[in-house]
Parts: sequence; structure tokens; C-alpha cells
Amino acid sequence: MSSETIPLAGPTSAAGQRGRRLRGQLARFITYVALCVLSTLFILPFLWALTASFKTNADIYRFPPSLLPQPVHAENYSLAVSVLPFWQFALNSAIISLSCVLGQLLTGSVVAYSFARLRWPGREFWFIVLLGTMMLPPQVTMISTFVGWTQLRTLTGVEWVDTFKPLIIPSFLGGSGVLIFLMRQFFKTLPLELEDAARIDGCTTWTTFWRVMLPLSRPVLATVAVLSFIAHWHDFLGPLIYLNSVDKYTLQMGLRMFQDINASRMNLLMAASMIVLLPVLILFFSAQRYFVRGIVLSGIKG
Repeated sequence: MSSETIPLAGPTSAAGQRGRRLRGQLARFITYVALCVLSTLFILPFLWALTASFKTNADIYRFPPSLLPQPVHAENYSLAVSVLPFWQFALNSAIISLSCVLGQLLTGSVVAYSFARLRWPGREFWFIVLLGTMMLPPQVTMISTFVGWTQLRTLTGVEWVDTFKPLIIPSFLGGSGVLIFLMRQFFKTLPLELEDAARIDGCTTWTTFWRVMLPLSRPVLATVAVLSFIAHWHDFLGPLIYLNSVDKYTLQMGLRMFQDINASRMNLLMAASMIVLLPVLILFFSAQRYFVRGIVLSGIKG
């Protein structure tokens, strides 16, 4: 009967484990330090804008600069919103952004589900076309799109330019190709057995989508809602092209007008910018849990 020698863990193996553990801790420490340094560099402009909104112009241009305002001038915010019809601009931005989010979620999810689950002639071809639209910057189609909206007045007798319609209607026709692709990738990660069980219970394709697949897609829907809201809330080029009346201006155009009128009052401009940024920050941090989960589970890697 042969006996095998079982190696025992000696001082060398214990020292090797301690060395690997120390190297792992050192690598994590270096990573955390690098992340803290980079995050500080990225957040410094925001902190400067935030503190500048509570300073006077003299304090902003003082050298050497001071980070904290001394004293705090909170009245900058009330002055900033009184220079221009700020709340009208905010209402216009809210109408456009929320309408686009609703249209993107309703129609974009249907398009994404059809690409992910349904089989119909030409599906792969049209999906390639969708991917092609993601590679074209909006500036390429900007002129032709504007001409198309202006020609609709001749065909329909209804005014389209200088209204919110060119900014909202595209979102109700599928919306952004990037967001459709994001939802499509998420739908492909859901188990096929859920749809099979729904069909056995007598559900139609629409019922399966509306009652089974869509409720399970809340993470990606929250992600799409946040990305769509941010894109339309901060959109400057679209309103600049299609809106001519001041009472229809959005916040981004209002900030530009504010800069033209009060270029020397940097403290009021920073205060107005902080107010414009506030809804985006609230939305992002409120939906951060769903946002991160939707990005992770969307299967963007393929």
C-alpha cells in the first residue's frame, strides 16, 4: 500500500499569501487615491461655479482667488431669476423635456421590443439602418430636417416652425437610436420562458409586452428617462433653430440671452446656471440606483 506525501503549508506559503494580500491592498489603495484625485479635478469647476454664485463680481475676479464666499450673497439667485422671464423659460423646458421623455418611453420601448423579440421581414436590415443613424452627428441632417419641417406648412396649412412640435414629435416616432439600442439590449437579457408562459396563459403579443416585459424593464426605462431628460433639458441647438419667439425660449436660450445682456455680472450668470442644473442633479441622484442597474444589465458589450 503506497502512501502519498501531502505537502504542508509552511512559512514560505504563508509569507507568499501575506505578500499577495499586501500587494492587493496596495493596488486598491493606489486605485482609490487615483480616483479621488481625478474626481477632485472633475468636481472643481462645479464647486467654483457654485461658490461664485454666492459671491460678488469683485470677489470672483480677486487674486489670489478664494474658494469660499465671504460673505455669502444669497440674493444673487433672486436677482438672477428677475432679470429675464426665467420661470417662463423653465416651463417651456419642462414641457419639451417631459414630453420627449414620455414619447421616448412609449414608442422607443415598442421599437426596441420588436427588434429584440419579434420576427418580421427586414428586421436585421432596419436594425442596421438604426445603428447607422447612431453614427451620423445631428449636424449632418440639420439643414434637411429644418427644410422638411418648413415644407410641412405648405402641405398641412399648419405652422410648425416657431413651435414646440419639431422638438417633441420626433420622440413620439421612436426617438433616439442610441436609447432604442439600449432598451433592445436589455430586452434580450430577459428570459424567453416568461414570454412562453404568458402565451400559454392566452396573452397576445401586446399584452405580453405591456404586462410582463415592460414592468420587468424598469431599470432600463429609468435609465432612458434620465438620459432623455438630460439631453432635452440641456439642448441648445434644437430650440435655437426652431424657436423665434422669446416667450417660447427654453432655459438654455435664456442663459445665452442672459449672457448677452449681463456679460459682466458673472455671479448672476453662475446663479442662473445652478438653478438650471438643479433639476438634472435631483433626477440623476433620485434614479441613480435604477440608472446604474439599467446600464449594467443592458448588455452593451454585445
